[in-house]
Amino acid sequence: MQVLSRFYVAAILAVMALVGAGAAWAGIGQPSDWQLGPQDAATPVAEDILQFHNILLGIITLITVFVLGLLIYVVMRFNARANPTPSRTTHNTLLEVIWTLAPVLILLFIAVLSFKSLFFQLNTPKADLTVKATGKQWFWSYSYPDSKFEFDSIMLSEKERKAKLDKDPKADVPRLLSVDNELVVPVNKVVRVQTTGADVIHAFAVPSFGIKIDAIPGRLNETWFQAKREGVYYGQCSELCGKDHAFMPIMVRVVSEQAFAAWLEEAKKKYASEETPAAVTVAAGQ
Repeated sequence: MQVLSRFYVAAILAVMALVGAGAAWAGIGQPSDWQLGPQDAATPVAEDILQFHNILLGIITLITVFVLGLLIYVVMRFNARANPTPSRTTHNTLLEVIWTLAPVLILLFIAVLSFKSLFFQLNTPKADLTVKATGKQWFWSYSYPDSKFEFDSIMLSEKERKAKLDKDPKADVPRLLSVDNELVVPVNKVVRVQTTGADVIHAFAVPSFGIKIDAIPGRLNETWFQAKREGVYYGQCSELCGKDHAFMPIMVRVVSEQAFAAWLEEAKKKYASEETPAAVTVAAGQ
């Protein structure tokens, strides 16, 4: 029994070390080197998902350690050398009731938490801003219906990315995630994101926001987020949509209300004056 107690202590310490390391390695807005666990949460929905994930991780860890402990105990206690005369017991009503009810109660607990989380994700509050994201092969188009303008967001080529880094070596221009025209939203505001597809099924996903929703041709889906801090957050199309599926990233810049108002006025002039969308040349540029 002393050996078993030491095993439990070692297992608990190992789990605590892994959880702590994961929290340290997980970045916010984009993947981090040696990341363990989800990206840090930047919205209430992402915080709820991360909390649910941690609860499930705790439950499955306890179950795994408990079952492993039982196996070790059975092997040590009931092997032929330690127990030469085995028991002939075939039924134990109390044990059968326990191992039937315990999993049911655990699953009910998980179900309640998951339904609560799903309702929170799908029940869109009153929006301060609406943005429409249209998935195309292979880039995103964003429109601001209230301001009546639209633009394409295309991944930077390696040449364009290196040119930015040459100008500013400290610039945050991650490979395969940076774009020419980013989606800009204000901080602490409820943003409704409507999604659709222009050709095939795509999926709009930003891990730090806790959002992931299909963009289906002929159908308008919607999700929402409320970014709690300023910064740049990245995502990608997460539906296998063709040969350049890996090259249609999502880049969202969260700014202050004043900065967003200034950007909005500039964007109205910039994108309203463009007669030929940049997306026309995307096939030749990739």
